[in-house]
Amino acid sequence: MSDKSMFDEVFPQGKQIGGSHYKQFVIQPWTFIRKNGLNPFQANVIKYVCRYLTKGKTLEDLLKIKHYCDLEIEHLKESDGKNNKKKHNS
Repeated sequence: MSDKSMFDEVFPQGKQIGGSHYKQFVIQPWTFIRKNGLNPFQANVIKYVCRYLTKGKTLEDLLKIKHYCDLEIEHLKESDGKNNKKKHNS
């Protein structure tokens, strides 16, 4: 009989360090994030929404979600500003 942990290095996607709060999802947050090519701000929103739902629904997690949404908004504004400058300079 083999020990299941021997597969952790070969299949790290089945392993979670520090709890099991993400394992209950049909699609792991990291799988969704990677397959959809999300940036770090978007990825953290997904991560903290999932964490909020499964790990106690804390105010801190909601504030982190809001913070990463605010960072994404700033990133979008900066990107739009750069794109608009390129259009006007062409």
